[in-house]
Amino acid sequence: MDEVILYNEEKIASLIYIIRGKRVMTDSDLAKIYNVETRTLNQAVSRNKERFPKDFMFQLSKTEFENLKSQSVMSSWGGRRSVPFAFTEHGSLMLASVLRSETAIKASISIVRAFVKLREILASNKELANKIAKMENRYDKQFKVVFSAIRQLMEEPKKPDKKPLGYQYKNRK
Repeated sequence: MDEVILYNEEKIASLIYIIRGKRVMTDSDLAKIYNVETRTLNQAVSRNKERFPKDFMFQLSKTEFENLKSQSVMSSWGGRRSVPFAFTEHGSLMLASVLRSETAIKASISIVRAFVKLREILASNKELANKIAKMENRYDKQFKVVFSAIRQLMEEPKKPDKKPLGYQYKNRK
């Protein structure tokens, strides 16, 4: 991997998946960002297992990997012989300390920014959903009168109880 490709935060954010309820990145995506081969990245991790507890990194199940392949543009032809590892935000940052390169430092900064941006987006979506819910509650009360009036207009008029005025002809035989 001679060519150094620096990814922007938007590109990195698009490589973050939610698996087992955690935001993670795969070993192959991180290898591209850190500009190393996936094999090299995984070797560095296996040599430093104590730095990667279960809340930093886990290996996907075959089912999770199949789901990931079907949801993304991962090739199902050739490629991997084993299921990938998934790294949480902390695990992906720990990689910078075990890879020890100038590219790893720059990449880890971009990864931190991508995770922060993703958190900000999720937080703003929660705030927006809360505001909409409050508006619905407020406007439901205000429009209750309007909806009641519309329903009354839609009802058929009641027949009068009184006898009609005027002469009523009855057929006598």
